[in-house]
Amino acid sequence: MSAAGPLVLASASPRRHELLESLDLDFAVRPAAVDETPHPGERPRDLVRRLAREKAEAAARDGEWVLAADTIVVEDGSILGKPADRDEARRMLERLQGRWHLVLTGTALRPPAGDTLHAVESTRVLFAELTSEQIDWYAATGEPDDKAGAYAVQGLGSLFILEIDGNYSNVVGLPLPTVRQLFEGAGSDVRAFRTGRTADRQRN
Repeated sequence: MSAAGPLVLASASPRRHELLESLDLDFAVRPAAVDETPHPGERPRDLVRRLAREKAEAAARDGEWVLAADTIVVEDGSILGKPADRDEARRMLERLQGRWHLVLTGTALRPPAGDTLHAVESTRVLFAELTSEQIDWYAATGEPDDKAGAYAVQGLGSLFILEIDGNYSNVVGLPLPTVRQLFEGAGSDVRAFRTGRTADRQRN
């Protein structure tokens, strides 16, 4: 179960970094900047799939495994990305409160040889009904500033999440079962990138 090359995360997201660290993986971080503007008529699933693939390919270098992802929130067919400011964050939260919405994450893996593999994972999330005071308070914390849909399921936003139908790590921003499947599709195993530090700590 050889890694056969270093693993690179093509994302500046602290959440994705923490998810890979939770697996005790050895990886480097190299964010990839791509234009995230949707193409005219582009469907949400097609958007996250394309952006994840473009990020993986933009960050790729010879001999590396490059993992990338893109996450959006979809409410009633409309894409909710990262809010431009606190006012937009409040509007997003007003729209989500008391309703189910969809979280879509496109994940792409660029192996050292061969084509880029990609997949899209979806999870349904039910937001609690919020008062104006709660919306103002949460927006003012700053947590929604760089989050798709203006909330973080793993942070203060968890106070307002009533139900999750699907994979939790997908809502955080990187569906870990999908990551495993992409490595298997490329003829490898994500476990090959484990550092072994966790086992050393357990022995000690």
